[in-house]
Amino acid sequence: MSTPRFPPLFSGLGVEGQIDPFDKACVEAVRGCDAGLVVYNLGASTLKAALVFAPDVALEDAMSMLPLCGVGFQNALGALAPPEVAVHLDWNGGLRVNGASCGCMRVASSVNDPKLQPDWFVVGLELPLWPENDDTGNTPDQTALYAEGCADVNAVDLLESWVKHTLVGINTWLESGAATLHSDWRGLAHGIGEDAQLNDLKGTYLGVDERFGMLLRDSETTHLIPLTYLLEGT
Repeated sequence: MSTPRFPPLFSGLGVEGQIDPFDKACVEAVRGCDAGLVVYNLGASTLKAALVFAPDVALEDAMSMLPLCGVGFQNALGALAPPEVAVHLDWNGGLRVNGASCGCMRVASSVNDPKLQPDWFVVGLELPLWPENDDTGNTPDQTALYAEGCADVNAVDLLESWVKHTLVGINTWLESGAATLHSDWRGLAHGIGEDAQLNDLKGTYLGVDERFGMLLRDSETTHLIPLTYLLEGT
């Protein structure tokens, strides 16, 4: 398998075996690595990768990188996969291909106070390429990329495309704010207007606020669940 090539200001770090790129990226970030590090593990059945950011904004605004990376993934796969393949995004970072769950995005930060500026911020991608077993009928709500007509999509090409399209999204976000991201994300969002549950909260998923916090309406009130709720290790 060829070595991925990334845009200027990005650098790659390949890992193998059981090493989790997300955990490795967090460790490297704590050690003070440069922003733009892409840690990746291209296994036989799974693509895992993580991007390291050094935001110059408060955490509550930096959290926009999670949906932005999700939109970047949709754009990346859309450029490589057959046109009939549909990608949608769950609020919690979940990825859906042709309606079924297919991997996820993860997020971590050096801080958990939304008003503080993080020293580092990591977004991870986990994508199953092949199903765990041949009998996919037992888990119709779960799928893998190559089971959805994407067997010709090369993992290295997809990783490179994800980073490239995410960079385009970052530049747009820096230049013109979050309006374009909101529009792009809403067009891909899964489950808006449907019943949803988040821990003990149940209600109708109305959409998101200006910082992508979930709006969940029950019989009494509308709850706002900030995107920082999804931070790992907090």
